[in-house]
Amino acid sequence: MKAGKHDTKLLKLAMEIGMGYAQKRGFDDFGKGISPKDKIECIYRLLVQDNLIQPLAEDKDDGPNRKHKLILWISKQLPKEHELLN
Repeated sequence: MKAGKHDTKLLKLAMEIGMGYAQKRGFDDFGKGISPKDKIECIYRLLVQDNLIQPLAEDKDDGPNRKHKLILWISKQLPKEHELLN
């Protein structure tokens, strides 16, 4: 898994949109005491549950792969000419 030059910004955008999606689904706002790792896992699991992304294989289900999956998800949501995709 090679990191792209905009992966950090794409992950941040995925987290923002994912948290907004979670709130629309009725989840409370993530408090300040929740770690970024836990937020990533929560958003990942919600998207898998709602069939918006394919789940990772059990042996690949870890933090870096969840981040990569969220980056791929948001990349597919953005228009092809978006600045973060270049």
